[in-house]
Amino acid sequence: MKNPTAAFGKIIAGLRRTAQLSQEELAERASIHRTYVSQIDRGLKSPTIVMLFRLARALDTTPSRIMKQLEAEIGAS
Repeated sequence: MKNPTAAFGKIIAGLRRTAQLSQEELAERASIHRTYVSQIDRGLKSPTIVMLFRLARALDTTPSRIMKQLEAEIGAS
């Protein structure tokens, strides 16, 4: 199984790029600090459930879609 924190960061970074958002723009939309977005992108931070909801809203998706991508990425069943 892959590292879930790193896989989550990869997913968030990919969604952010697809939405054509900078780390600063995502941070502003999610009401968090830009350095925290950077740490998530790099797999250094493991966000809370509250943060998952904030990020999903800021990325115009749902927490469940992000989690499905995470499950597929790490090979969870």
